[in-house]
Amino acid sequence: MDHSNETVLRERLQTGFLGLIAFSLLMFMLVQAKFILISLAIAIILFSLTSDAIHAISTRLRVPNWLATTLALIGIALGLLWISTTIVAQVNEVVFLAIAYAEQAQAALPALTERLGPEAQERIMTALTNFNITGWIRSLAGQASGLLSGSVLVILFVGFMFAEQVWFPVKIERLAEDPERALQIRRIIASIMHRVNRYLVVKTGVSAVTAVIVWIIFRVAGLELAMAVATLTFILNFIPSVGSIVATVIATILAFVLTGDTTLTLIVGALCSITQFLIGNILDPMLLGQTLRLSSFGIILSLAFWGAIWGVPGMFLAVPIMVALMIICAHIPWLRGLAVMLSREGLPDDGSSDEDGARKLAA
Repeated sequence: MDHSNETVLRERLQTGFLGLIAFSLLMFMLVQAKFILISLAIAIILFSLTSDAIHAISTRLRVPNWLATTLALIGIALGLLWISTTIVAQVNEVVFLAIAYAEQAQAALPALTERLGPEAQERIMTALTNFNITGWIRSLAGQASGLLSGSVLVILFVGFMFAEQVWFPVKIERLAEDPERALQIRRIIASIMHRVNRYLVVKTGVSAVTAVIVWIIFRVAGLELAMAVATLTFILNFIPSVGSIVATVIATILAFVLTGDTTLTLIVGALCSITQFLIGNILDPMLLGQTLRLSSFGIILSLAFWGAIWGVPGMFLAVPIMVALMIICAHIPWLRGLAVMLSREGLPDDGSSDEDGARKLAA
C-alpha cells in the first residue's frame, strides 16, 4: 500500500515538474519569438477580417473569388504601409517637438507641482531628473521604425494564408480523422472569427470617433500635435479600461507643456475625459452588446500578462486572445472551469449563438 502511494506521489511530482518545464519553455518561446508571433497574430486577425469581406463581395457583387482575394491583399498591403508610415511620421513629430519644448516643459513642471508642497515637489523633480528622456525617445523612435519591417512580415503571412485557404478544411478533416469532429472544430474557429471581427470593427469605429473629437478639441484650443494626439488616442483606445485613461492623461500633460496655461489645460483635460467617459460607457457597450461576455477582472489579468510578455502589442491582442481562449475552453470538459472564470456571469460562451454565421463560414 505504501509502495503504491509512493508511486502515485512520484508520478504526480513528475507530471508537475514536466508541466512546469513545459510552461517555462512556452514562456521562453513567447518572449524570444515575440516579433514573429505578434506579426502572425496580427496576420491571422487581418485574414479573418478580410475573409468575411471577400465572402460578402463574392456573393453579393458576383466578383470572382480570386479577384476579390487579390484586391483584399493589395488593400491590406497599402493600408498597413500607410498606417506604419503615418505612425512613424507622428512619432518623429513628437520627438522633434519634445526636444523643442524641453526647456518650456522644465519651466512648466515647477508650476504644476508647487501646490503639492516643497517635499513632494523635490521628489518629483528628482525623479524626472533621473528619468532618461533621451533614451526613452530613441527607444520610441526605434520601435516605431520597426513597424515597417513588421508590416512587411504581416503582409507576407496574410498572402500565404490566402494561398493556403482552400486547403484549410481538408487539413482539419485529416487532423481530426472524423468528419463530425472536423465540422465542430471549423464551427469553433468560425465562431471565434465572428466574435473577434465584430469586436475589432466596433472598436475601430468607436476609437476613430474618439480620436476625431480629441483632434477637434486640440485644434479649437490652438494646440500643436493635434494629429499626433488623435493618432495616439485612436491606438490606445484598443486597450480596454487602461488605454482611454492613459490617452487622456497624455493629452492633458501635453496641453499643459505646450501652453503652460492651467485653465486651458483643465478645460482640455475635462473635455477629453468627458469624451472618453461618454463613448466608453454609453456608445461602446451599446454597440458591442453581449459580443464579448468577458470578465472585467479577467481582461485586466490578460492585459497584464500579455503586456509583460509582448509589451504594448500584447495589450492590443489581449482581448482577441482571451475571446478565443474562452470559446475553446468552453468546448473542452476539463478546461471548462477556466472558461467559467473568464466569462462575465460565470456562463462561458461556447459560440453556439453564432451558429448561423459559423455554418456559413464552415461551409
